Amino acid sequence: MTTVHSPTAGRRRLRNTLRRARAEAGLTQEQVAAAMDWSLSKVIRIESGMVSISTNDLRQLLQYYHIEDPQRVAELVELARISRRRPWWTRYKDAFPPEYISYVGLEDESIAIRCYSPTGMPGLLQTEEFARAAAAASSLRTFEPSPSLPPPDLVAQVRMLRQEHVLQREHPPELTVVLDESVIRRQIGGPEVLKRQLLHLIRLSAAPNVSLRVLPFNATFVSMMSYFVILEFEDPADPAVVYAEGAFEQHVIEGSVMERHQRMFERLREAALSEADSVALIARVAREL
Repeated sequence: MTTVHSPTAGRRRLRNTLRRARAEAGLTQEQVAAAMDWSLSKVIRIESGMVSISTNDLRQLLQYYHIEDPQRVAELVELARISRRRPWWTRYKDAFPPEYISYVGLEDESIAIRCYSPTGMPGLLQTEEFARAAAAASSLRTFEPSPSLPPPDLVAQVRMLRQEHVLQREHPPELTVVLDESVIRRQIGGPEVLKRQLLHLIRLSAAPNVSLRVLPFNATFVSMMSYFVILEFEDPADPAVVYAEGAFEQHVIEGSVMERHQRMFERLREAALSEADSVALIARVAREL
């Protein structure tokens, strides 16, 4: 039976399975829509993961695709049930971009998280006071009317919930982070807030599942990449994804672009200081504040 628990991950696996099943059956989306008496847009939205599919519709669709093995059908029906659940982050879907909400759902299911941050402190590493200060200091608030952005308190609340559900679960994911040195020196919220944030990083780095590295100013390798996160999953049926975040937009990326991000992350990790030297640098910066 499926090991997926997150509705986002469940919908993603089901969507990929249904796309493959249609292709193996040699059918077009138009043919499926006509045979099922659905609109074409319904087929497209199901296969893109934009909407979930009811268990009754799924059973009929599987019959049409000649998928009749009882165990296989039961597994896919369970995925459909999971994809229709309402997890904790759905309470915030109207306050945050849909790409971010999708990322939170996938993050919740991941077994490995690899993050490169050239400018800001990753949300999973932030203290609550730093999260609030970082949200308030965001350059986006200079360009966007304030009603279009979630308030700093809400941003901090969601980041703390992410940490609770990801880092504090029974089997937390392997977390590997490469931070540019500027991230540990930029005094978001002021010196005291940053100092407490840096001490928090040092405590986090002691966890066996956390690897924290700093890309120093004197590194000989330069990356022009923006912030990105690679998520990996337990089941081979769920390929890794990248969440890339720019100044004005976010994307969840799959496919061949994934491999380029993986290679780039390894280059960045190799160019960064060792874990021990990174923690020593963070401690030195904290003492200077």
